[in-house]
Amino acid sequence: MADTKPRILVFIPAYRCADQVTRVLDQFDARVQAWIDTAIVVDNRSPDNTLDAAVARARERLTRTRFIGWRNDDNYGLGGSHKAAFRYAIEQGFDYLVVLHGDDQADVRDLLPQLESGAYRDTDCLLGARFMRGSRLLGYSFVRTIGNRVYNALFSLVAGRRIHDLGSGLNMYRLTTFRDFYYKGFPDDLTFNYVMLLGSYHARQRVRYFPISWREEDQVSNVRLFRQAFKVLSLLGRFMLRRGTFLREDMRGKAFERYSGQVVYRQDTVAQP
Repeated sequence: MADTKPRILVFIPAYRCADQVTRVLDQFDARVQAWIDTAIVVDNRSPDNTLDAAVARARERLTRTRFIGWRNDDNYGLGGSHKAAFRYAIEQGFDYLVVLHGDDQADVRDLLPQLESGAYRDTDCLLGARFMRGSRLLGYSFVRTIGNRVYNALFSLVAGRRIHDLGSGLNMYRLTTFRDFYYKGFPDDLTFNYVMLLGSYHARQRVRYFPISWREEDQVSNVRLFRQAFKVLSLLGRFMLRRGTFLREDMRGKAFERYSGQVVYRQDTVAQP
């Protein structure tokens, strides 16, 4: 049975979340570790001890899953960290990349039913959704919930597909679909997920959603909501008018040739089951 399981890399983007990233690694119980080959925390030049905290907890918690502590060579933003992780996962021969945000709002254990049932096999993008039947929200404001639902409806209208969430903290991607680095010019900031989703629909990739749990407790948000809202609407309008031409544009504020980084810690020894 173990031989038939895919090689999965869990990518944990982290910035200034030393307290939260340790709780994210605590989610890796025996059932999770049975599925996950490697977890990589990608620290985007945090000014605190985020990566040190992650390494310390990985030493304690991970007994069957390998661990990599990575620091970006520059501040690439959340989207840029995604690009670094996709490139690393493809170069290292992984089959799937799971994105699990390091701020402890999503829970990787919500992915287990999709893995254990084999539901992941017939999708290119398996996306966690906070706003579909079966999802659970804790501490998320009513106003932000309504705002997200409105944006989901607008994007659904333009994309011509039912969209349940524009970007949660838990997604899974089949890497054969992403070997062509067509997303290099996508934004490096927080809007990366929105453009990535539009790009997946435009490329006719198989996209499916699954319900997740989501909580807001002590997380520190780096999002200026109104500015972000207008920026997202602008992206959607440009896609509506130009479609593929828009997706081929370079939307980055600063164009990096490579999204490189350094492996500062590696835990390769895995306990036998």
